[in-house]
Amino acid sequence: MTGRPVPEPLTWNVSGLMAEPPGVSRDYLVSGVTIPLGEDLRLAGPIEGRVHLARTNRGLLVQATLEASIEAECSRCLREIEVPLELEIEDEALPSLDLQTGAPLDVSAEPDAVRLTDHHELELEPVVREAIQLAEPIAPLCRPDCPGLCSVCGERLAGGPHDHPDDAIDPRLEALRAFRVDAGSETE
Repeated sequence: MTGRPVPEPLTWNVSGLMAEPPGVSRDYLVSGVTIPLGEDLRLAGPIEGRVHLARTNRGLLVQATLEASIEAECSRCLREIEVPLELEIEDEALPSLDLQTGAPLDVSAEPDAVRLTDHHELELEPVVREAIQLAEPIAPLCRPDCPGLCSVCGERLAGGPHDHPDDAIDPRLEALRAFRVDAGSETE
């Protein structure tokens, strides 16, 4: 595969490809790309991978295999972690202008379709951003067996031996220590 490095952001001029017959394709390497992800989400490193564009009878078939990593916090021990993501994107990009006349096309029939710009450019940044946001784990972990935090003192349980005396009880719950259930007095 011979790929062409792509400059930031994830935008390609595809006017030449759109003038080709269906079946013609181009491959692009994605290397060192960073994009903003929103308020609560940050990339931990650049986006790397490849984008394959193939001309169809309607527009372009977009296939991307990308790797990225995001900054996160372990949901159990609250440690800062890096979460690697593997993204597979497959979508169709449609023109917004007629290729022969330059007249605007009616986009109301497919309002959610990825559209080429008025300059016949494919902008993948919003698509990649959405793929990363959807791939973000709900409860990321630093490791699958992370023991989390101690419920008594709040220290990380993975930090080594952790022991508390049995008499360490919340003073508000001290009255429950005297509570005993008599098995013979239970009602059926």
